[in-house]
Amino acid sequence: MLTAERRQIILEKLESEKKVIVSQLSDLFCVSDETIRRDLDHLCKAGVAIKSYGGAILNENDLPFNIRKTQNAEQKKKIAKLVEGLVNDGESIMLDASTTAVFVANALKEKNGLKVITNSIEVMLELSDKPDWTIIATGGHLVGDYLAMAGQRAISEISSFHVDKLIFSCKGLTENGVFESNDDFCQVKRAMFKAAKTKILAVDFSKFDMAAFSKIANIVDIDMVVTDKKPGDKWVEWLDDIRVGLVY
Repeated sequence: MLTAERRQIILEKLESEKKVIVSQLSDLFCVSDETIRRDLDHLCKAGVAIKSYGGAILNENDLPFNIRKTQNAEQKKKIAKLVEGLVNDGESIMLDASTTAVFVANALKEKNGLKVITNSIEVMLELSDKPDWTIIATGGHLVGDYLAMAGQRAISEISSFHVDKLIFSCKGLTENGVFESNDDFCQVKRAMFKAAKTKILAVDFSKFDMAAFSKIANIVDIDMVVTDKKPGDKWVEWLDDIRVGLVY
């Protein structure tokens, strides 16, 4: 087996099991512990893993964009299809730099005449074959691992617009609010939040009851939550009480 193939399998195990153990991997691949340690060193340098005693754990906070995009892909496709039904021809929308937004952009391609503002390089590439749409980049400085723009220039550009709908995702949501792990992107999303008439949170089921470093907004300030399956009864009842729509 080639080294690249072995490391890809290790990465897939990390994504599914959240941790790997050197001795188990060496037995699985019939290679030395030292070979596995070099593989794990490579994944740690790439930012997808963190060393732990006897192995490594998945670095869930700072995974590169191309890795995060493959996680929960089927769930994100379901969410994107639901979001498609909430967007009308000719509307102006903002899409954040989440991996979910890329799936949403793809799902919206049958719409006509949309105006899209985004800080995501990947979203812009996804929509590059839509010449009848207006695609506007926010500007700002590039954050390479996220394939996205951030900073004061991005915030200033966003603040100069008013759009029909914001479609965004997050790292987690609790009754205390919607959270992002990166404060730079949190500030960009706050600016998007202020610039939009309707705020739609598109988030997979795993993010419920999860908090992160920086708060984007209160749940009550969101108009609708779109997710891949029904959350717990507590969430269903609470969202109904505070008049936040729920689609799943």
